[in-house]
Amino acid sequence: MFFGRYDYTIDAKGRMNFPAKFRDAMGESFVVLEWVDNCLFALPMEEVQRLADKLESDELMNSWAVSGDLFSTACEVVPDKQGRILLPAELRAYAGLEKDVTIIGNRNHAEIWATEVWNARRAAVTNDQRAEQLRKLHL
Repeated sequence: MFFGRYDYTIDAKGRMNFPAKFRDAMGESFVVLEWVDNCLFALPMEEVQRLADKLESDELMNSWAVSGDLFSTACEVVPDKQGRILLPAELRAYAGLEKDVTIIGNRNHAEIWATEVWNARRAAVTNDQRAEQLRKLHL
């Protein structure tokens, strides 16, 4: 399970640290791809397979417009000895990753955001809205 927030910077070569806690759960290599709202998804290989199976079994997602477009943005990354991953320029451009990056854990995956975008997204949700949604969990 992935959870928590980690803030990093991208170096001039497009490398960024990836949280050690997440690296352990991701395995030796994992996949990063474009997702909605201009963020990147980082998924362990078994989650990539689950995603592919879900897309294949869902009649609404049976088109190239979804699966082909999604998987064409995917790249396999392997953390180096310092725990950094290299993100291709296309992925960095899509997510607006220039310097400050926020990585969040979200259950079965990690999300990579431009820090200013993530902060704005969090600020847009009021405490009342958050409380209303959390009450629906009935914990």
